This record gives sequence, C-alpha cells and structure tokens, in this order.
Amino acid sequence: MASSALSKWLRPEVYPLFAAVGVAVGICGFQLVRNVCINPEVREDFWCLGQLCRGEKYAEHGLRKFLRNKSPEIMPAINGFFTNPK
Repeated sequence: MASSALSKWLRPEVYPLFAAVGVAVGICGFQLVRNVCINPEVREDFWCLGQLCRGEKYAEHGLRKFLRNKSPEIMPAINGFFTNPK
C-alpha cells in the first residue's frame, strides 16, 4: 500500500535528485558541526579571564593601531581640493 501511494506521488526519476539533495544537506550539516567543534572562538570559554589578553591582542592588531589616528580619507589632497576651493 505504501509503495503504491509513493509511486503515485513520486516518479522514479526524482529519486536521484532526492539522493543528491540529501548528500548536500549532509555535507552542510557535517561542516556546521565540524566548525562548531573545531573553531577556537566557539570552544573557548568567553568568560575566562585568562583569555582576555589574547582577545585584546587579536582585536587590537598592528594595522588597527596604525590607522587609529589617521583621517578616514583615501586621498586627502584630492578631497581637500574639492571641499576647500580657493
């Protein structure tokens, strides 16, 4: 009874499509679980004070320290030419 109802609604040509979609969903699920288990941002205890300096070191890298006191202009001379005409 179940096979006749299944064949009535699903044609045999769609079974490979279901298999391919199932494999793709399985791979995505595997990657999600793998990333949750492996990434240090997920594994480490965020409330641990021993990791606080490590997080600050990661967030305050050299490029950010260098750019902190700079003006946010790509070409200051051209910007000044158009904003302050003489």
